[in-house]
Amino acid sequence: MEVVVSPPTDKDILDLGVMAAEQETCLPVKVCYGHILTLAKNVDCLFVPRLISCQKDTYICPKFMGLPDMIKHSGYNLPQLITPTLNARERRNSWPHSLVRAARELGFSRRMAEAAWYQARQELSLYRKKLQQGHTPLDILFSRCQPDVASDHNLLLLGHPYNIFDEFVNMNLINQLYRRGYRVITPEMLPPRLIEQKAAKLPKHLFWSLGRLLVGTASHYLEEGSVSGIIHVVSFGCGPDSLVGELLERRAKKVSQMPFLLLTLDEHTGEGGLITRVEAFLDMIEWRHVS
Repeated sequence: MEVVVSPPTDKDILDLGVMAAEQETCLPVKVCYGHILTLAKNVDCLFVPRLISCQKDTYICPKFMGLPDMIKHSGYNLPQLITPTLNARERRNSWPHSLVRAARELGFSRRMAEAAWYQARQELSLYRKKLQQGHTPLDILFSRCQPDVASDHNLLLLGHPYNIFDEFVNMNLINQLYRRGYRVITPEMLPPRLIEQKAAKLPKHLFWSLGRLLVGTASHYLEEGSVSGIIHVVSFGCGPDSLVGELLERRAKKVSQMPFLLLTLDEHTGEGGLITRVEAFLDMIEWRHVS
């Protein structure tokens, strides 16, 4: 089958999503709507999985759980939707079982589907090794290298991957940090097992998948003391992040008085205001080192 992916997010895609989605939804869901409607013009099937859980004992955002239903009943003339349920909490709907069923729905044999799943896992393993060597997904995609800087110019960039790696949504934030001579560290650079160990130290179980990712990563680097500051990127109206963000900021202050910047994004966020806040934050970090 020929796989067609949507282009990088731009103003047209965002505007299309803002018009199509419910106004109460967060920015990533609106962007997702825009990408789906952009793809719908050029494909025979749309792959929109029902993402419930990425790992045992956790859940993903409720809006993404309901995304296939929201898209299906959006009132647009869409091609066939392939919507496997991906739920690591259940054996029947585990990722390999669900994706093999989706492949069979498209007319492929179980043997071919399982072979494709195995090959995909191998590719994913190679990709994760590159991430853990200190590369962001954008570095790998564009074959670029991070700045070679001193340890006092390491920044921890936290956020959901679709926020911190979408250059239109975050107004090219990572490149802004590179231009100021900072090395960017993201949760993807740590082994998942280490992140889980750190997140497990919380007094209560945090059952949001991405929340555990952020808390575990922040805990590791706060204990290690190898970053000069933390930038946390969130979407306006994100329920889980309203809790996780407060937890992260309190831990940063309690453990090491770590400089912490919260950047909230929505479709109205202006580039000028975001750049001003980031520049002021970096100036503060550099002033601390000088003094």
